[in-house]
Amino acid sequence: MTIALLIATCVAVALFAAAGLVVLTIAGDSSSVEARLQEVATVRSPRARFEIGDALSYLTRVLQPLRRLVGLKGDEGLSFQLGLAGYREQGHLDTFLNAKLLGPAVGLLLATFAGRENLLVTSLVLGAAGFFAPDLFLIRRIKHRKQAIARSLPDAMDLLVICMEAGLGIDQAALRVANDLTTVSPDLCDELQIIAREQRAGKPRADAWQAMADRLDINIIDQFAGMLAQSERLGTPIAQSLGQFADNLRTKRLLEAEERAAKLSVKMIPPMVVFIFPAMFVVILGPSIIALQNAL
Repeated sequence: MTIALLIATCVAVALFAAAGLVVLTIAGDSSSVEARLQEVATVRSPRARFEIGDALSYLTRVLQPLRRLVGLKGDEGLSFQLGLAGYREQGHLDTFLNAKLLGPAVGLLLATFAGRENLLVTSLVLGAAGFFAPDLFLIRRIKHRKQAIARSLPDAMDLLVICMEAGLGIDQAALRVANDLTTVSPDLCDELQIIAREQRAGKPRADAWQAMADRLDINIIDQFAGMLAQSERLGTPIAQSLGQFADNLRTKRLLEAEERAAKLSVKMIPPMVVFIFPAMFVVILGPSIIALQNAL
C-alpha cells in the first residue's frame, strides 16, 4: 500500500511539474511574440493571447518524449478511426495520445482519495479506466456520427434531386445542399464540402464520392457512390437514378421507423416488471394482506 501511495504521489508531482513547465514556457515566449507582433503592425493587443490550441501544442511538445518512451505512437488505423469520428488534423491525434498517457496518471491521483485499505485495487481500476476512457469516447463518437449522417442522408438526397431537377449539376447541387443543411447536419455538410474541394482540385467525380464512402464507412454512402459510378459508366441520367435512390432511402427509413415502433412494446416489458408491477401489487394486495392479518 505504501509503495502504491508513493507511486501515485510521484505521478502527481510529475503532472504538476509538466503543467508548471507549460505555463513557464508560455510566459517566457509571450514577451518575444508580443515584440515581434509590434514590429510588423502598428495596432496590436497589449498582451499576447494564447488559445487552447496553443496550450495543447505546448503540452504535446512536452509529453512527446514520454509518449515515445512508453510506446504510444499513432498509426494508420488510429488515424482512420479518428477520421471516422471527424477528427482529421494532426493535433487531434496528439491530443488523443496525450489523453491515453495522462488518463492512468489522473486515475492514480484520484485513487489516493479512496483510503489506504483499498488503494491498490482502486488504483488498478481507475488507472485502467483512465487508459481506456479515450477509446470508449472515440467508439461512442464514431457511432453517433455515423447515425447522424445516415439519419440526415434521405433529406439531403431529396434536396439534391430537387436542385438537379431545377437545372443544377450534381456538383453545384451538392454544394447547395451543403450550404442549406449546415445547421441540421454539420457532419454531412463537411463531407459534401470536402467533395466540392476535391473536384475543384481536379479529382474525378466518381473517385471523390468513393473517397467519401471510404472516409465514412457507411453502407448507404457506399451504395450511393457505386450508383453514381455506374450511372456515369452506362450513361444513364444521374437525376433519374438519384430520384430512385432517394425513394429507396425514404422507404428504408419508414421501414426502420416501423420496426422500432414494433420493438417498443417488447422493450417496455422489463421496466414494467421491475418498477410498475411491484407498486401495483403493493397498492392492490397491501390492504387485503393487512385485513387478513387483523382477522387472524
